[in-house]
Amino acid sequence: MAAKRGGGAMAGFVIFAGVMMVITGLVNVFQGLVALFDDERLVITPDKFIVVDVTGWGWVLLISGLILLAVGAGVLVAQTWARITAIVVVGLHIVAQILSLGAYPFWSLLMIALDTVILYALTARWSDVRERIGRHGEVDVAWNGHDEDVQPTAAEQQQVPPRT
Repeated sequence: MAAKRGGGAMAGFVIFAGVMMVITGLVNVFQGLVALFDDERLVITPDKFIVVDVTGWGWVLLISGLILLAVGAGVLVAQTWARITAIVVVGLHIVAQILSLGAYPFWSLLMIALDTVILYALTARWSDVRERIGRHGEVDVAWNGHDEDVQPTAAEQQQVPPRT
């Protein structure tokens, strides 16, 4: 019973990771578009930001944001390809945050911490999570109206089965 409850908690944790990847992807897309179309609005000190070109950085943010959006959506429906891709993309996102650590220390540390939580959610107990999330996304004909980890109420336990 405790293992099933842990699976439910991890499923919620993976859903959190998927939602956060979608949000991070949206933020990256927005930052990428600003860097591409209105780079005067960026506050960049060249001696603290490891970037060759602001336009190139904008493209990197835009493309990585779109990938994070797609992969986050895939994780939300418990696709294994999305989990593996997300592990790689989130790892690369950590590296990108390390590159911008000098220019945006608070934001970069916050994103590194969030990416670490996302990586944990994607690497711990995936088989339980996939089964649990996947079950809610499909129609199960044999489902009797109760989850496995939900205990029947006292009234349900005392009910007399109908005679046939």
